[in-house]
Amino acid sequence: MGDLNQIKLVLVKKKRTGKWLAEQLGKSNCTVSKWCSNSAQPDLQTLAKIAELLEVDKRDLLTGDE
Repeated sequence: MGDLNQIKLVLVKKKRTGKWLAEQLGKSNCTVSKWCSNSAQPDLQTLAKIAELLEVDKRDLLTGDE
């Protein structure tokens, strides 16, 4: 199974760090790192919050055709 999310790529495009995202969400750096490496996935509510913080559509955070 391939990558399920594009959080890391969107963070790079938006010139943000995993540490920044963790602080905004009140999550640990370790948790966000797992999302960025696709070894774990955020729940849908958290995914929506990430999209809001990064000012992108939720679909932009998911793998698939653009």
